[in-house]
Amino acid sequence: MIEDSPRKSRKQLLRWATVVGVAVAIGSLVLVFNSRFGVDPRLVDSPLVGEPVPAIELELLTGDGSLDFTDLKGQVLIVNFWASWCFPCRGEHPALTAVANDYRDRGVSLVGVIYQDRSAEAVDFLDELGWGGDNYHYVQDPGSRAAVEFGVFGVPETYFVDADGIIVGKVQGAVTSGVLRSTLNQILAGELPAP
Repeated sequence: MIEDSPRKSRKQLLRWATVVGVAVAIGSLVLVFNSRFGVDPRLVDSPLVGEPVPAIELELLTGDGSLDFTDLKGQVLIVNFWASWCFPCRGEHPALTAVANDYRDRGVSLVGVIYQDRSAEAVDFLDELGWGGDNYHYVQDPGSRAAVEFGVFGVPETYFVDADGIIVGKVQGAVTSGVLRSTLNQILAGELPAP
């Protein structure tokens, strides 16, 4: 049976519309994935760079007691906001614990601030992936008070604080070992990390 011309035109138009729709969808996905995925995180500008670390006291994740950021003055700090439900946080965790171990004797401490997560799930995450050493402090942030003070947009986010208690850098997204180490080496050498 021979199709009539209007019906044939409609089928061709539908095929072209489908092809164009698929191409637009694929193009959109490529743009989204290329914008953040597979790209090394870099230091980014932040209004907090050059400002003192917020004077906040947060309850420790396990055990009794709390941690006051100002009590850590004199140490170089890495402050990392993370959550057990955050997939990129899983990827960056080994780099953070390795850096905590490698820089322990160089006056570097890490503070892992749990972001909008349950304490029990955060503990399970750390039991599974490993806890940092005695210079890696894990704290709770009920009501996201610290996240607001630091201006956190989402997790993971990492802030670098020099020994004078001044925020000198920020990374949005998962950090890599290379970014952590190069930034720490600059800070320990008395240099400001470059974005």
